[in-house]
Amino acid sequence: MVSMSPNVEMLSQAQGGLMGVLKRAVVGESAIVNTFTARGGPGEITLAPSSPGDVIPLELNNQTFFVQSGSFLASSPTIELDLKFGGAKSFFSGEGLFLIKLFGSGTLLLTSFGAIRRKKLAPGERYVVDTGHIVAFESTIQYTVRKASQQGFFRNMVSGEGFVCEYVGPGEIFLQTRNLAAFAGILRPFFPSQGSGGGGFKVEF
Repeated sequence: MVSMSPNVEMLSQAQGGLMGVLKRAVVGESAIVNTFTARGGPGEITLAPSSPGDVIPLELNNQTFFVQSGSFLASSPTIELDLKFGGAKSFFSGEGLFLIKLFGSGTLLLTSFGAIRRKKLAPGERYVVDTGHIVAFESTIQYTVRKASQQGFFRNMVSGEGFVCEYVGPGEIFLQTRNLAAFAGILRPFFPSQGSGGGGFKVEF
C-alpha cells in the first residue's frame, strides 16, 4: 500500500487458518492478508509492486487463472486463492512446483517485471513462451515444457534457450517483457563476492 483515503480502514489478518497460511508460504506469498474497506462513502487506495513493472486489472467472471509467484498483487474479496501442483513441468518452466490458483468473479490485479503483454489463443492455437516470462494463464489452457529447438540438449543450453513452455488454447495468457532472474544475473559481476572482504566495491567502465 502506497497511500489511501482517510476513510479507508485496513485490517491485517491471516486468512484460511493454518492451511491458508501454509498455502501462501509455499508459493512465496505473505501469510498476512491486508483487507481495505471504505467506510461512510467511496474511498481510494494506491498500490505498488516490489519490482518495477506493469500493474493491470483483470475482470474475472466465474473464471480460474494460474499465476506465477510474485505476480499476484491484489483482488476483490470475492476471488479465492488456492494452489495448483504443477509437478516437474511446472518446475522446469521456472514457476516452481506450485502455481497460485485464483478463481471466482471480481477484479484481479496482476503485476510483472517489465511490461505485460496479453495474448488470446483460439481453440487449438499454440504459442511458445520462454521460461521466466509467463505471468498468468487461464485454466482452459494446456501447456507442456520442451526444449527450445530440436538441435539437442547441449546446443540448447549453449544457446541460452534451454527450455520453453508451449501453451495450447483456448484461453488467455499474460507475458512479461523482462526476466527478473536474467536481470539479476547481469548485475552479479558488479557486486562483491562474499569472500572479497572490505565494505565497498569498485566498478570500472
